[in-house]
Amino acid sequence: MTQRRRYLTKSLFVRALTCPSKLFYVKKPAYADNSMDNDFLEALAEGGFQVGELARCYFPGGTMIEGLDYDQTVSQTAVALRPDQAIVYEAAVRHQNLFIRADILVRDGKHLDLIEVKAKSYATGEEFVGKRGDIRAEWEPYLYDVAFQKYVIQLAYPGCTVRAHLMLADKEAQATVDGLNQLFKVELRDGRKFVRVASAVGPAQLGDRVLVQIPVDDIVNKLLSSPGSDETMRLPFAEYVTLLAEHYAAGRMIETPVGAKCKQCEFQSTPEQEATGLRSGFKQCWRERFGLADADLAVPNVFEIWNSRRNQDLIENGKFLLRDINAEDIAKLPGKSEKPGLTSAGRQARQLAKAKSGDLSVFCDVTGLRNEMASWRYPLHFIDFETSAMALPFHKGRHPYEGIAFQFSHHAVEADGRIRHEGQYINVQPGVFPNYEFVRALKRQLEHDKGTIFRYAAHENTYLRLIHRQMMAEAAGAIPDRAALCRWIETITESKADDLEWSGPRNMVDMRDLVLRYFYDPRMKGSNSIKAVLPAVLQSSAFLQAKYSQPVYGAVSGIPSLNYKDWRWVQRDATGTVVDPYHLLPKLDFGLSPAQMEAAEEGETLADGAAAMMAYARLQFQDVPDQERRETESALLRYCELDTMAMVLIWEHWAQLTQAGTAHT
Repeated sequence: MTQRRRYLTKSLFVRALTCPSKLFYVKKPAYADNSMDNDFLEALAEGGFQVGELARCYFPGGTMIEGLDYDQTVSQTAVALRPDQAIVYEAAVRHQNLFIRADILVRDGKHLDLIEVKAKSYATGEEFVGKRGDIRAEWEPYLYDVAFQKYVIQLAYPGCTVRAHLMLADKEAQATVDGLNQLFKVELRDGRKFVRVASAVGPAQLGDRVLVQIPVDDIVNKLLSSPGSDETMRLPFAEYVTLLAEHYAAGRMIETPVGAKCKQCEFQSTPEQEATGLRSGFKQCWRERFGLADADLAVPNVFEIWNSRRNQDLIENGKFLLRDINAEDIAKLPGKSEKPGLTSAGRQARQLAKAKSGDLSVFCDVTGLRNEMASWRYPLHFIDFETSAMALPFHKGRHPYEGIAFQFSHHAVEADGRIRHEGQYINVQPGVFPNYEFVRALKRQLEHDKGTIFRYAAHENTYLRLIHRQMMAEAAGAIPDRAALCRWIETITESKADDLEWSGPRNMVDMRDLVLRYFYDPRMKGSNSIKAVLPAVLQSSAFLQAKYSQPVYGAVSGIPSLNYKDWRWVQRDATGTVVDPYHLLPKLDFGLSPAQMEAAEEGETLADGAAAMMAYARLQFQDVPDQERRETESALLRYCELDTMAMVLIWEHWAQLTQAGTAHT
């Protein structure tokens, strides 16, 4: 059987820019690849598919190149580009072992305009290049992407000049029509994505443009005439591409030094993946380049140090494992802080000391945390938002990527310790802008007392300030209760903006900030996300294990819940380990194929905010059967309720520790 030729595509080229060694592991089923379908999930969540289809509407009358066969699509593209005037969508272009699919290719005589469409926001006047002449980091992958495409097109069509453009979401533009995003519905057939465009889409339906076309030919030409971007491959662009293509085609590794960049490697395998036989490309690189054994790779390493900015220096000095690192290696002596509790340096030092000694005991500054808790006023309120930011606006007058708050959950705790799921809000109706009713519903939940309100991290504060700005920008009289809603938002939030600065008398307490200053559990492995803190707390707290191993949550005589019945938050696996409650959430089919579902773990359960945003996006952009829509909405409600219950569980743990009065070190 003839082996299929391996082409270096634009996605592989961009991936290699982060680390050329990755080309050895890509598309090899023996290795775990946690990036599989991430682009699909992100595009679904943010509306990237709709952006691509809208861009084609700005270039009507083009020829779509269908199919996946290399030879066939390249031939179809060549035919479509024969006329002096032509527009081609998904143009397939090949030169030797290089292959691209260009979003839009426009021919005008001997000129070819390459338009690369990206669902990324852009503001008028935004610079792609920094003051020192280097490309700004956030734009680098996009510009190298279009540079690679231009390079291949020039080689394949030497008789034409090629001009490069980026088409981006103009975050300063306003939609002049309602329901713009509803014109494009995402469908999946046999695991592949399709966008179905409404039958009648013309200028009247599209309104003013919300995408902007930016010429980038000057920057691209500089990239094509400069060395490769990777620090280990200071080669001219053409030589760099040839090196990548030849190694990928032959299946040979390009040995790249390991370093801080490896922290984000997508070829790291989880224990669950390894149990199924999947190998870790991350571990293979570190074994080969750093001389580590498998046992070494199973112990804490430098990537677990919270907020570390010295990882590269440590690695270059041969210190990757925490057991080899000293306190002076990672920070100066703990400095002073305006707030009580641990400083950043002090927290790093405590984490390192525990890791080096194998100490799994919990640190809690009982005195500091007790002082904080003494200032809290009952009933306590714990809130969490689910939000979205879509590329294409929902409503007339809205901007690309303007924030949408579609759901919240609210738990309350009385002074006597009684807990209840007090309330919730959700609006996933297609095309509905929910923000103002969202705030009204939240206000109704929280305005009846002066109890302390808790959030986890800055998200809730950020979105309430956003909605405040949205309401203030509305025309006079458009929101009858605007003044009351804005005044109320100001009482529970803080703003440090020059034009709008305030700190409300009932400003929300950030539980993540309390974790950083007063609490550390080695099981958190340096992460302070609620998704890391909750399972650590449940694993270490005998009190919570005893209470919540019983079906008290949602029980008639137990803790009231709006979405759970007779539920046990503490469940154990075959080894006796407490199962992460987020892994107990309902599994959903987001319209993905079985392979996509398996590859995208965060898509299997609503285990983080990104998955919730993806579920919301699907309910907006796809024709979902009524039963499935109800199941998705139910899962969203259960997920958000867990987020606020997680905050309650952490509070209960702290209450037990401070009542005991013994500081854990």
